[in-house]
Amino acid sequence: MNRHVNAIAGRLSLRAPQRRSLEILDRITEITPPKKDRDLLATLEIIRSEFPSVTDFEREFPSLCFALATGVGKTRLMGAFISYLHLAHGINNFFVLAPNLTIYNKLITDFSDRTYSKYVFKGISDFAIDAPAIITGDNYNQHDPASGTLFGGVRINIFNISKINSEVRGGKAPRIKRLSEYIGESYFDYLAGLPDLVLLMDESHRYRASAGIRAINELKPILGLELTATPFVEGTKGAVPFKNVIVDYPLGKAMEDGFVKEPAVVTRKNFNPAGMSPEEIERMKLEDGVRLHESAKVELETYARETDNKIVKPFLLVIARDTTHAWQLLALIQSDGFFEGRYKDKVIQVDSSRTGADEEEMIERLLKVEHPEEPTEIVIHVNMLKEGWDVTNLYTIVPLRAANARTLIEQSIGRGLRLPYGKRTGVTAVDRLNIVAHDKFQEIIDEANRPDSAIHLKAVVLDIDELDQKTATIVSQSQVATQLGIKPADTTVSTQIAGQDVQPLFTKPEEQKVAQIAYEVIRKMENQPRTVPTLAHLKNPEVQAAIVKAVQEQHRPKQLELEGVAELPDFTAIVAQTVELVTQHTIDIPRILVVPKGEVKAGFKPFTLKLDTLRYPAVSDELWIQHLRTSQRDKVTLGAGGIEEKRIEDYVVSGLMDFDDISYDDQADLLYDLAAQTAKHFCSYLSEDEARRVLRCYQHDIARFIHAQMQDHSWEEAVDYEVVVSKGYVELKPSAYTYSINDPVADYRISPNDKSNMSKYVFGGFTRCLYPIQKFASDAERLLAVIIDRDAMKWFKPAKGQFQIFYKQGADHPEYQPDFVAETNDAIYMLEPKASNQMTDPIVIAKKEAAIRWCKNASDYARANGGKPWRYVLIRHNAIAQNMTLEGLSQQFTS
Repeated sequence: MNRHVNAIAGRLSLRAPQRRSLEILDRITEITPPKKDRDLLATLEIIRSEFPSVTDFEREFPSLCFALATGVGKTRLMGAFISYLHLAHGINNFFVLAPNLTIYNKLITDFSDRTYSKYVFKGISDFAIDAPAIITGDNYNQHDPASGTLFGGVRINIFNISKINSEVRGGKAPRIKRLSEYIGESYFDYLAGLPDLVLLMDESHRYRASAGIRAINELKPILGLELTATPFVEGTKGAVPFKNVIVDYPLGKAMEDGFVKEPAVVTRKNFNPAGMSPEEIERMKLEDGVRLHESAKVELETYARETDNKIVKPFLLVIARDTTHAWQLLALIQSDGFFEGRYKDKVIQVDSSRTGADEEEMIERLLKVEHPEEPTEIVIHVNMLKEGWDVTNLYTIVPLRAANARTLIEQSIGRGLRLPYGKRTGVTAVDRLNIVAHDKFQEIIDEANRPDSAIHLKAVVLDIDELDQKTATIVSQSQVATQLGIKPADTTVSTQIAGQDVQPLFTKPEEQKVAQIAYEVIRKMENQPRTVPTLAHLKNPEVQAAIVKAVQEQHRPKQLELEGVAELPDFTAIVAQTVELVTQHTIDIPRILVVPKGEVKAGFKPFTLKLDTLRYPAVSDELWIQHLRTSQRDKVTLGAGGIEEKRIEDYVVSGLMDFDDISYDDQADLLYDLAAQTAKHFCSYLSEDEARRVLRCYQHDIARFIHAQMQDHSWEEAVDYEVVVSKGYVELKPSAYTYSINDPVADYRISPNDKSNMSKYVFGGFTRCLYPIQKFASDAERLLAVIIDRDAMKWFKPAKGQFQIFYKQGADHPEYQPDFVAETNDAIYMLEPKASNQMTDPIVIAKKEAAIRWCKNASDYARANGGKPWRYVLIRHNAIAQNMTLEGLSQQFTS
């Protein structure tokens, strides 16, 4: 069955804990195949023999709980479960329970809308041809479910348990149990009679002991699969853990593995509540929360512009004590005195006091809070928003309810952990959820740091001076775009545009419009390297004539049709001026692709593994039980579904086959050689049985350990390679920076006071830079800019994505952007200043080698088209001084 696991995990892009859950389901169905009327105790004993954490099904049918932290992807896992059970075991009937109306409606969309980005079966080819029939609590009694016309193939029933709960009050039977005129029995009895019904329970902790779920017991499904982030129920004596948890992937592990945001508790520097009233503390927390929100908004926009991603609009959640308190907070935020009234129309109050059209408007705004066009930036809520409200843009929470630290942690972070881009970005502000808790700060930190705590919160201490530094995103476009009056796309209230004081090339609106059209035509000519191999070729008469013709075809002069007469702009003159501007303020950067001719072969050379540090202790039965129950470490796994391999080497080979760059058919001999080395190593200090258990338990970690060493022995060969130039030149991409609007643009010739925090400064005043402003990562970079601005004809610091240069780092090929590009009379330089102790760093060397190859190919292309050669210069930082020249540095450091 493992081929189904591999196929589904690949097609649905399952994360490690999701895949592990699917592997365990595969193993469960192998050791105890799902079927009707199984002996419950016998089935439990079989499962307990391998998964001792399952001590009781707690149902009248076999039921297993998969506890995955919020944000890891429980709904996607449900789709994987259904796909697997259908493809591997031919199961066609599923019953999905939702705890409330919100999740019920969400699940219907997730399972039925194939155009939806979160469609759970996206990539499952069998369902693309024959999509599952979705039967809901609203339409189940309208058709004959047994007819093959409407409900053929896979049938997924989605029901709302809260509605069933309301129907069974007073001992009454739920509506689903009433007679159906279509089938001559109740729909409930029809389901109960199916030989292959599987029950899936979403957020199962919400209704574990409800009357509705007791009624569902009578369906007698062949298997129950429960999903929750909190595998326990609150009893009178505290939390009571589930007894059927087979996978437990807690929040702390999800944070450690980078699947969710990093929650952080926030206070003010030197905060002292002495003498402050509760109202004053509350207002301070609210105002600081808004300041953090405004800062996050800027950082998110800057990141999006830097990486060419969608701009995420964050929002702030305020948790109020009660409805009266919520109304008071709403009035405060909507007042003119609160941040100059900026949030008057950007706040909503969400609670049960709303009715009718007012309630509908509130719900609509709440559900659209992720949409950029929806103005809401502050949500006031009395009780923490419930499960099913899956937003990715919650970045700041201000809890104003009286609660202990544990409650604050549990209630505050649940809804805000999902990541807007699906993964961590490495940018702290984009990856962090802020919880403003000045008066509870130390209490929360202490609670989070308890040994039994699921998480360890980061601490953020705000400096009031820094809080008052209002920031914005400043977009630095090329001088060409600036002088042509081109504006960046998707500007927000936080967007500033550098170079607004630059004199435009054309002052008349109609001429500016023609010039902008001409620039778009020139940009499209990037893709015609045979016709326009370099920027200089834009000046050829036939090329300019083609540009003029294209501009005339696209131009629609204002009011020309209405007035009958209008003075047409001088297209030829405007095009000539635009071409001159582009050639003078751009550097020829070709888009170079190195592609293989013929068949490419790749693999790994035989080598001896270094296994000295790989010394796992023997895995006792007791230790195995403990790890499976708590799942404190992701490396504790059953490997490929926990299947017993015939040879212990097969555990290693099976683990290595999961890597995309390893082909079993081509490299089986090498894989078994490495596996034999590994098995021999473990058998040198363990018995064969102990070695088998270690290889089984730590299969994925051992495979990763070996795979990392394999990268140093990889090879690749092709019949030949050819250099393909897809673009003769590329436009200069805009850069985006976060900066303080209170600080003026710094003079690049003057060393700043705080050299340790260079990233906060925006520099300007350049003479020959192709952008109005730049940022520098170090003072050495600033000094190099001084030299370049003096010695070069033109220069700039490339934005992300400007070059397509990739270097090898293990199995990955990250993109490399050099620090500077400068053009002189004789050459174009790619310059990289580096700290003296990093000059021989393997990653620095890998980047250097990739850049040198690119420069050689670019030089060959330039030489063939009358251009200048490219040179790569890796410069030691302490060699940079104002008395040095660009030519001198080049001679000293060019490779």
